[in-house]
Amino acid sequence: MKVLDDGRYNKVANIIGHTMQYHPHGDASIGDALVQLGQKDVVIDPQGNWGNVLTGDSAAAPRYIEARLSKFALEVIFNPKTTEWQASYDGRNKEPIHLPVKFPLLLAQGAEGIAVGLSCKMLPHNFLELCDASVAVLKGKRPRLMPDFPTGGLADCENYNDGERGGRVRVRARIRKEDAKTLVISEIPFGTTTTSLIESIIKANDKGKIKVRNIEDNTAENVEIIVHLAAGVSPDNTIDALYAFTDCEMSIAPNACVIENEKPRFLTVSELLRTSTENTLRLLKTELEIRLDELDEQWHFASLERIFIEKKVYRRIEEAESWEEVMATIHKGLKPHVKDLRREVTDEDVVRLTEIKIKRISKFDSFKADEHIKGLEDAIAVVKDKLNNIVEHAVDWFKDLKKKYGAGRERKTELRTFDTIVATKVAVANRKLYVDRAEGFAGWSLRNFEFVDECSEIDDIIVFRANGTMMVTKVADKKFMGKDLLHIGVWKKGDERTIYHMIYQDGTQGAYFMKRFAVTGITRDKDYDLTKGTTGSKIVYFTAHPDGRAETVQILLRARSNLRKNKFDVDFAQLAVKGRSSQGNLLTRHMVQKVTQLQVGGSTLGAIPIWYDETVRRMNDTGHGRYLGRFSGDDKLLCVARSGHYLLLPYALSTHFPR
Repeated sequence: MKVLDDGRYNKVANIIGHTMQYHPHGDASIGDALVQLGQKDVVIDPQGNWGNVLTGDSAAAPRYIEARLSKFALEVIFNPKTTEWQASYDGRNKEPIHLPVKFPLLLAQGAEGIAVGLSCKMLPHNFLELCDASVAVLKGKRPRLMPDFPTGGLADCENYNDGERGGRVRVRARIRKEDAKTLVISEIPFGTTTTSLIESIIKANDKGKIKVRNIEDNTAENVEIIVHLAAGVSPDNTIDALYAFTDCEMSIAPNACVIENEKPRFLTVSELLRTSTENTLRLLKTELEIRLDELDEQWHFASLERIFIEKKVYRRIEEAESWEEVMATIHKGLKPHVKDLRREVTDEDVVRLTEIKIKRISKFDSFKADEHIKGLEDAIAVVKDKLNNIVEHAVDWFKDLKKKYGAGRERKTELRTFDTIVATKVAVANRKLYVDRAEGFAGWSLRNFEFVDECSEIDDIIVFRANGTMMVTKVADKKFMGKDLLHIGVWKKGDERTIYHMIYQDGTQGAYFMKRFAVTGITRDKDYDLTKGTTGSKIVYFTAHPDGRAETVQILLRARSNLRKNKFDVDFAQLAVKGRSSQGNLLTRHMVQKVTQLQVGGSTLGAIPIWYDETVRRMNDTGHGRYLGRFSGDDKLLCVARSGHYLLLPYALSTHFPR
């Protein structure tokens, strides 16, 4: 593109054809590479339809679009005087071994690719921040660089790890609540498009993880995706659900890998910046040295020209009869006057003197010649001063670069620290959990069996069995949980509020233990033994309290001749809440005949036969009553909380109360 550059736009098809003189690649790959460079808006000045990184639309055909090098590229990317050249693949042309770039272009544009056994993912960074960071490196400081994405959005870079592999960046769309029924997405995460983002929202809606009524895509120059919510859906909760279940939040793993001395090297963003800044310093110094040599040459010839004309040396060659005699005559005429020159006079210098036209000699102005030489001496002094203070010169150069090309390149991505969104807490409860206790199955497809609770498809459920085992598993349409189920419910990770009360017998003839525990962490689908592990152990009493309250129970022992007291009360509130693996406190070594619940949270209950308790659980308050549990024995009874009292009613009346 530099070879073709005349200040005007060139057809991309024409650029592709000329590029193939240097690289034997296909025209499609060259065109795609040029389009990607143009979309990054750093080194290429594009014209025409170059696609849209926001929507994912592709660029027009190469014959329809045009490009030229940007002013930034002309100043920073290429300098033929500092470029090392090599022959092209067919030997017909010369091409650069490396482009002498005086800017951390790799960090500005980012890079991503896969090679044989290698991968690279460098995130783009802000132009202005890179200029400031380079200045900081030159001053001996350690800057802290964070990525900045062309799509904007939000980013959590707490674990960026300086761009080294193993780090992680979380990026989010910018979502605002327009009103109670409308959300607007105005910026999207890096690596997505509006098309892929909308598809992920539709997919999450189809799976029931979110509830969306309609989606509008009004994206043009800027992103505008309007999400219309279903009736009764919380917009705040939906925003969290969009981050949890769609591409509105993405996780990016940076992996800075470069080729150095024909070997891959994994390094950090700071190391890349330092290497680039040192390279810029070297190139600036080389350019100054080249400029100094050029000025010295101009000063030398200007001084030589003045001597040649003022001392009328040119007149002495009129009588010379050969070229050799001309050269010798000029050398002889200059010799008395060259003591103040900075180097010796060469034959090349003499040849240049002979090429001066008579018109220039006749119009020679000694005053202007002195002024010209004085201007060259001043320029030489400036260049030498910059070379003597090369670091300060580089600092000024970066500041000037920022001033000239920094307009409109402010940071687009807002840096934030994200709160962790627990997917199970924001998922829409779109399923109902049922249990078939007789066969030991549970799931949302068992609609003709006992209703347990509302849940989402990603929830976990916890089950307790009469043999003292417990398991947490993923909810499904139908899944076998085991026989003799005592309790089943929706389980949330880290739930410290729900407290379980349990009395179990250790073995078939052993002592009885009681425990009060919470289940906060587990391995899914693993059976845990809540007893001491003795064969034949069984649970004789079990309750679950989502609000963490305690209860009082009455223990009735089996009658024996030497037993003085066969009935006593136990308050679970006196027990410390421990983990599920604790063996519990000793309750009694005598055989227990019945356990009766007397009090729950300070409210007195009548005697309830729960020796064959199937389930005890608490439902949400509805104002009319709360279904607490179903009990089976000789009589089927229903326990209902109503107006501050606990009632025992015939189970046939269960349809009158919310379940």
